[in-house]
Amino acid sequence: MQRMFGKGKPKEPPPNLQDCISNVDSRAESIDKKIARLDQELVKYKDQMKKMREGPAKNAVKQKALRVLKQKKMYEQQSDNLRQQSFNMEQANYTTQTLKDTKTTVNAMKTGMKEMKKEFKKININEIEDIQDEMSDMLEQADEVQEALGRSYGTPEIDEDDLQAELDALGDDILTDGDSSYLDEINVPSAPDKEPGAETIKDGVPVDEFGLPQMTT
Repeated sequence: MQRMFGKGKPKEPPPNLQDCISNVDSRAESIDKKIARLDQELVKYKDQMKKMREGPAKNAVKQKALRVLKQKKMYEQQSDNLRQQSFNMEQANYTTQTLKDTKTTVNAMKTGMKEMKKEFKKININEIEDIQDEMSDMLEQADEVQEALGRSYGTPEIDEDDLQAELDALGDDILTDGDSSYLDEINVPSAPDKEPGAETIKDGVPVDEFGLPQMTT
């Protein structure tokens, strides 16, 4: 069949928006270079006209400058159009990519929801409530055990008012107790019985009022 009718032409891939943007940007850059060269020519013609007198020669240079300026305006218009086209395609490309990302996000959320429902079916809420009730009962029983272990035995019932009255009376007894016999055991040195500087002879040695040997000069 291929020999009879020939081999079909391979189908070309669809245009890529990013490639189109790159192509347009490249064309715009090429035009910008042409505009830069025209600017250099305009500067050259302007310098020539400054040095020339009025006349046919200066008018000829002026016509060349006007022609170059006209070309520059045309290239600038083309460059602006290409820049606008590139911007529009970039916006379209951004919107397309955003929609793709949104679709991917939605699909991921759907998959996550399915997994969540699948795992939730494995959980028995009644079993969880039973565990919570059983744990609460065990904690309550543990509190009862601790309370029983801390119970006191054989402690008489004492009125708080009686304790307070006894405490107040005990304070009064301490303040009014005049027994100072405990002070008798403390040895306090006796005060000197002679005037300061008076000499006393003890065992043939002069001593002062405290009974200490005096220094001889």
